[in-house]
Amino acid sequence: MQNTKIDPFTLEIVKDSLTAVGEEMFYTLGRTSMSPIIYEVLDYATGLTDAKGDLLTQGNGVAGFIGMLSFMVKETVKKFQDDLKPGDIIIINDSYNGGGSHLSDVGLVMPIFHEEELVAFSANKAHWTEVGGKDPGSFTNDATEIYQEGLQFPCVKLFEEGKLNQALVDIIQANVRLPELSLSDMWAQIASLRIGEKRFLELCRKYGKETVLQTTKHLLDQGEIISRSIIQSLPNGDYYAEDYIDSDGLGNGPFKVQVKVTITDDEFLCDFRGSHPQVPGPINCSYTTLVSDVRTVFLAITNDDQHINDGVFRPLEIFTDPGSIFSAERPAPMSVYWESGSMGGDLVWKALAPVIPSKLPAGHFLSVCAVTLSGNHPDTKDPFLIVEPSLGGWGAGNDQDGARGQFCIGDGETYNVPVEIAEARYGVMVDEYSLNADGEGAGEFIGGAGVIRSYQALTDGQFATVTFGRHKYVPWGLNEGKDGSPNQFYVIKKNGEVDGPYGVYARYPLNKGDVLKLVTGSGGGYGHPFARPITKVVEDAKNEYITVHQAKEVFGVILDEETYDLIGLSFVRKEWEENVEKGI
Repeated sequence: MQNTKIDPFTLEIVKDSLTAVGEEMFYTLGRTSMSPIIYEVLDYATGLTDAKGDLLTQGNGVAGFIGMLSFMVKETVKKFQDDLKPGDIIIINDSYNGGGSHLSDVGLVMPIFHEEELVAFSANKAHWTEVGGKDPGSFTNDATEIYQEGLQFPCVKLFEEGKLNQALVDIIQANVRLPELSLSDMWAQIASLRIGEKRFLELCRKYGKETVLQTTKHLLDQGEIISRSIIQSLPNGDYYAEDYIDSDGLGNGPFKVQVKVTITDDEFLCDFRGSHPQVPGPINCSYTTLVSDVRTVFLAITNDDQHINDGVFRPLEIFTDPGSIFSAERPAPMSVYWESGSMGGDLVWKALAPVIPSKLPAGHFLSVCAVTLSGNHPDTKDPFLIVEPSLGGWGAGNDQDGARGQFCIGDGETYNVPVEIAEARYGVMVDEYSLNADGEGAGEFIGGAGVIRSYQALTDGQFATVTFGRHKYVPWGLNEGKDGSPNQFYVIKKNGEVDGPYGVYARYPLNKGDVLKLVTGSGGGYGHPFARPITKVVEDAKNEYITVHQAKEVFGVILDEETYDLIGLSFVRKEWEENVEKGI
């Protein structure tokens, strides 16, 4: 590539145009999909890479896909080398190589050629509702090997020079429970890839290939410069954190995990070596997943407004042991990979929160808190399948309360399935959708509340598979703030019997009238609870975030049980305030 000097105006126009291509690809996929997990929840990502596989731009739904596309493309380049041609489309969901997470996240890669020269790749990754396997929804929490979790696509051609590999499509159709959804998602992804190719080639024709390619280099270099400049402003040093993953779904656990974060003037190193080896159950994750989750926290620290490209991550290095819970090897099961992957990002967060409190709050509910609920629709008698994450509570910061009812860091700014759609499409009635105001996560700033979501079964023979991590090891408080509360679920039988609480359960049987009650945790608090202003404690009680009893016992504020009028302060709070005034 020639180093032709490009005027800065053209450079910026082409750079922003590349970002717009990633966004258009994103909306194309969402609007053409037939699966709620895609068009409602936004469990997918789209983007462009250069010819080497370095990410240029990404349209993102779930944060857990940050940077995964480049791993897919680089695996494609490695495998096919000079055997890529215009019209080829590669399909890949390998959990161990090439941008793998779990088998349900299916990636497609398309080489882009300009005048017979490979100039870029169009790529996307989306959660298919079904890829086969032993359970409806494919990902389950009691698998013991990858082969139980569905179809594996080991970086193979779905299209070759524009011709569809119909045999592969026939295999997919014969092995998934809801082929119309899975194949519609496949075609939606194909449409998105083709939009990416079309728009990239339009840029090449309008501004010239050399201009576009030089802009991509500038885009990557600029991302690196921004990241390194911000790293220089961070406090240098070594920072440590450890935590525990509850269980692997098979009764084993807990599992200790740890990180050492080293910050220098131009490097950001995360060392997870010494964490637990891979486990029998499906909470293992790939190295790619660990990288993506750490990248999410890295972006939050360095520049949360920065468009995603591989240049941004050049100062970041991540180390872990092969065959660990953070870098599992075949045939380890991976279907609920987020339990370890998200924990990896959370460890970096936990290590640095005390020294960068303006960027990182206390701990949040962390788990995707995934639910799959299957059965038959009461009206059509057709099978239905709910596949969705859950909302929960985020930790408080050094200047604000935690967010209430948000998705975990791995899901990012996505959405849940609306009540109206759930009741129309599935065999359930939503009895309750409310905040879980349990009063946990107390502090000067309080942790955000989780949620309560209750599904009443409208037919017999339904099954719920629920994976709620942080059931035992709750979100951590910061700077004397109190810990948050656990994620858990109950089953309220039609006869009134209550079973639970549980964190992880595979295929819990539900019959008509039974209620699946899902409860996610509150985030950790920030600062001592006695430092919370009295007026805010009164408001919390009136808003039912805390009880009058909690106001007294936790915050030291005594309120009238009926009017919530202030009666006084507890002796312990008065003593604490006096000591603060004395500097004790």
